[in-house]
Amino acid sequence: MEHLVVHDHIEFRESAMHASRIISDGKCGKKCVWLLFSDGTSVSLTPDKNKSRNKGGKGKKKQVFEAYMSSEEVSAGLKRGELIQGPLRINPKKYHEAFIPSPDGTRDLFLDGVAARNRALNGDIVVVKVLPRDQWKVGPLRSDTDGEGSSEQESGTDRAGAPAGSKVTCSSADVIVEAQYSDGEEEQTHTDALATRVEKMNIKTLGMACIRTNSLFTGVPGGPVVYIMEQKHSRAATGFLRFLSDKNFAMFSPMDHRVPRVNVPLADCPEDFPTRPGDYTNTLFVCRITDWPDDSTFAEGQLLKSLGMAGEIEPETEGILTDYDVDFSDFSDEVLQCLPQDLPWIISPEELLKRRDLREECIFTIDPSTARDLDDALSCRLLPDGNFEVGVHIADVSYFVQEGSALDLIASRRATSVYLVQKVIPMLPRLLCEELCSLNPMTDRLTFSVIWKLTPEGKILSEWFGRSMIRSCVKLSYDHAQSMIDSPDTLLDPKVLPPCDPKHPVDEIHRAVVDLHRLAQKLRAQRFQGGALRLDQLKLAFTLDRETGMPQGCYIYQYRDSNKLVEEFMLLANMAVAHQVYRSFPQQALLRRHPPPQAKLVDDLMEFCDQMGLNLDFSSAGALHRSLHETLGMDEYSSARKEVLTHMCSRPMQMAVYYCTGVLKEEALFRHYALNVPFYTHFTSPIRRYADVLVHRLLATSLGECSGVSDDIQKQASHCNDKKTASKRVQELSCELFFSVFVKECGPLESEAMVMGVLDQSFDVLVLRYGVQKRIYCNVSLENFHFTKVGKKPELTLVWAPDDSDSRCVQQITIFTLVEVLLQADEIPTKYTAVLKHPCEAGISSIYSR
Repeated sequence: MEHLVVHDHIEFRESAMHASRIISDGKCGKKCVWLLFSDGTSVSLTPDKNKSRNKGGKGKKKQVFEAYMSSEEVSAGLKRGELIQGPLRINPKKYHEAFIPSPDGTRDLFLDGVAARNRALNGDIVVVKVLPRDQWKVGPLRSDTDGEGSSEQESGTDRAGAPAGSKVTCSSADVIVEAQYSDGEEEQTHTDALATRVEKMNIKTLGMACIRTNSLFTGVPGGPVVYIMEQKHSRAATGFLRFLSDKNFAMFSPMDHRVPRVNVPLADCPEDFPTRPGDYTNTLFVCRITDWPDDSTFAEGQLLKSLGMAGEIEPETEGILTDYDVDFSDFSDEVLQCLPQDLPWIISPEELLKRRDLREECIFTIDPSTARDLDDALSCRLLPDGNFEVGVHIADVSYFVQEGSALDLIASRRATSVYLVQKVIPMLPRLLCEELCSLNPMTDRLTFSVIWKLTPEGKILSEWFGRSMIRSCVKLSYDHAQSMIDSPDTLLDPKVLPPCDPKHPVDEIHRAVVDLHRLAQKLRAQRFQGGALRLDQLKLAFTLDRETGMPQGCYIYQYRDSNKLVEEFMLLANMAVAHQVYRSFPQQALLRRHPPPQAKLVDDLMEFCDQMGLNLDFSSAGALHRSLHETLGMDEYSSARKEVLTHMCSRPMQMAVYYCTGVLKEEALFRHYALNVPFYTHFTSPIRRYADVLVHRLLATSLGECSGVSDDIQKQASHCNDKKTASKRVQELSCELFFSVFVKECGPLESEAMVMGVLDQSFDVLVLRYGVQKRIYCNVSLENFHFTKVGKKPELTLVWAPDDSDSRCVQQITIFTLVEVLLQADEIPTKYTAVLKHPCEAGISSIYSR
């Protein structure tokens, strides 16, 4: 996706790869439009300075932000195409950078600077002005050489709760790891002047909705945010208080740099704060913004509560949840009244008559050992004709969550369960999550089933959808299933298994698991032969102390055949349901699409791979998967290089999103790039995802079991997208918090690392033992260092100060260089740093002495 750029000087850029390379000349009260070329040259398109709207009079405070338009002006401007509306995304690593998508979805509009955002916060739906073409003129722009990128991936959440003493993954193996995306990737570019082609440019040719041609980037120019259509950000944040002498307010500094500093009344602060401010230096507070005047870079707000000491897990966790607007409050009495009140709950005879009774079938769950919300079960039965009847049985949450009820309202607002390292913030009350809907063993439960007749080669012969009732015979863990897969001819001792229903002996369960595994292998092979892509990244897991909940250890989570077994049949069910609901409701189906990767970032990565001698094929999702898995070696170095390449390939990827089919005009836009399928949805996790509840209702209606379809599917889809993104980020921050505490308690930690990015004064590494990424700065015991770059291939030469032997070590740092690093606690709570070990001590091969 190419990026159009708006700056306090409004800027255009070729792509997000160049975003962090732009710097401002620092002048206020003037807006400039810039075109930045791939070699660093640029064109400034500056509006007539006489048309400035900022006319602050004598004695008045200088206006920092433009006044908002009226709603009538906005409506008219949108109709005329002079304004663009979209959700604001602010880069968490570089808070002066923000993006909104263009209406056609082909590129991003880029806003640089707080003034350009005009008091809008992350997630807000904003309206941006489109500048007229006659306000452009040519001028130079410098290019910076340092920056910080961020790579994020869209991954599923863990399906398990996390009691103390358990093993938990911070970024779990969901049944679908669909897509990954980058927000603010950078590239080093050096230039001092414009190329001669700038002089030959005809500005009149730079019309609206132009395209990139021969390294010249053109596009729709944008102006500042002129209206906030919807304040989606909660305006609440966590941070620290700072005392200001001779002021009747204190300064609140948010930990999230995307939120402005806030003036809060001293009356909101602790009573002894004015006299003993030092006592609160490390105390976390929650503040809510109440106003943000247009003549101030500081917002105004009120202090809501004190969380506790920074660096402690629970206050930090509550701060993370607050920053990302995760509702972790107790469910209200009104909500709880929607649940069955007569316990223990039993299925009524009337309901039994409406469902297919599968209680005599050998059906079981496979989940993490600590899982409490069991929302999917499997069955597999060999038929007399040699084929198999395979079933996926999903908890019928929509039976309990009636549309329009208070329970439905809170579930739709939360939209997803949020999985932290130490606990889960559930979407639904625990009575539903862990009891009434959870497919617990030897208990009658209501389900929605998809049942196929499959050949031994995995070909689908028939398919059935419907409401059912099951009685799971055993709760298997991934470890149990893996043991059966590893030893298909040896039965497990019943003593090592959880209690089993005596109607279904261990050998029957064992045979079903082994048959499912073999079918899953066939299905998986067919998927990847058909062009699917999977980008697995290292995931860190923790063991927690039973008493304190503190991290005792950590390790890389292993994704095994038992995980793949469950994944394949969840994917199959999701695809089958997607086809069913789309056939029934072509204008109202809730599906999930994954757009193709951003073309410019793919081009840059292809050029880099060519220069590095890597034969990666980016022509399609399947081609990339095959080249990643088939062209690299199997030795340890090649495995590490594959991990780095996987991170690099994830950066151009866009996020998979929910959508209503009636919103998109072309069916080709429905496709899921990574899975390489035309239709996909989420059906298999209704306990923890509200989108799945909506899909269950659509499926039931398509089968004639319900009447009517909601008319706000797209609005719900957008909200689920927002909450899923926030949930993923919260999960990542929880993992980072626990790992930083682990480093503090158990460090320093040593590990081999591989370089995955090189800047002019620093480089990024993937720490192989722990799967974390860190930036290492050239401020160690170096005598000198210098940076060079040939094409896309950067290199740092580090000259280490002489040691006792008077020998000088010179170390070459390029992408894929192996180094030894030391992870150690930082002075800032919950932070840790990576330090490069001396190469002579580490024994690294990328050095020589002189």
